[in-house]
Amino acid sequence: MPEITFREAIRQALREEMERDDRVFLIGEDIGAYGGTYAVTRGFLEQFGERRVVDAPIAEAGIIGTAVGAALVGLRPVAEMMSVNFTLLALDQIVNHAAKIHSMFGGHFSVPMVIRINTGFGQLAATHSQNFDPWFAYVPGLKVVSPGTPYDAKGLLKTAIRDPDPVVYIEHGALYNLKGEVPEEEYEVPLGSAEVKREGHDVTIVTYARMLQVSLRAAAQLEAEGISCEVVDLRSLRPIDTPTLLESFKKTNRAVVAEEAWRTLGIGAEIAARIQEEAFDYLDAPIARVAQPEVPLPYARELERAAIPDEGDVIRAVKELLGA
Repeated sequence: MPEITFREAIRQALREEMERDDRVFLIGEDIGAYGGTYAVTRGFLEQFGERRVVDAPIAEAGIIGTAVGAALVGLRPVAEMMSVNFTLLALDQIVNHAAKIHSMFGGHFSVPMVIRINTGFGQLAATHSQNFDPWFAYVPGLKVVSPGTPYDAKGLLKTAIRDPDPVVYIEHGALYNLKGEVPEEEYEVPLGSAEVKREGHDVTIVTYARMLQVSLRAAAQLEAEGISCEVVDLRSLRPIDTPTLLESFKKTNRAVVAEEAWRTLGIGAEIAARIQEEAFDYLDAPIARVAQPEVPLPYARELERAAIPDEGDVIRAVKELLGA
């Protein structure tokens, strides 16, 4: 299979779905003339025209509100939020409209839309370097995915665009240049499906998005020291694939949950609860967690690096869990 970047995988998914289905259109800030802040949609305006690549004003509530309305009349909007931080201005449209219409109207209306959200860090300071994954995963009515490889980035986005429900598609900015194998033939990745990215027998590392790559590098280093780690990529944060998670844990009897978000009330807390509730008899040690410290992310580069979980944090957590 050819190797392409995470960015190109997203671009391919969008282009292929727009070519396949003329109901699919894009809306967001600077996505036309500039191709978006991260150049994902560069060239789309020339190919599809301004009716299907809509450059919106700086009005996040208007972008999501327009997408909700378009979805209700049969279109398939893909709304781009330039940054996860800007979704704060559109939470009413996301949480009270997109997520609830299907239920409030007795299932008579669907809201088939995708909200692409960039998250992560990059010396952008406290109000532009936040991780709100648990916020969206908390809301019934939303489906939430966050890929960690180019393969999953393309497959999950194609599935999300075809899904009848609103899907929050979270892409980490640090992954855009990551390369990986992506098949040229048509494929989808099911929503709500985790995947074992590396097999092992001593401990299960549960993770997603950027922390998947961090965890895989940590597992490779630990393997050299005789510690075998199984790495489970959640891929989907709502719904969570509990059976795959538990199958791995029952094999290793120990778990480390690695996420980039703040520790308190994070995805890791939910994973730990599910393991404890549904596989208590298999626990050989407390569930360990790796997460971002409980501080707003600093602007200074060295302080930012100190606050972001890395391979060393995962390695220390595994060794402490094993008493190594």
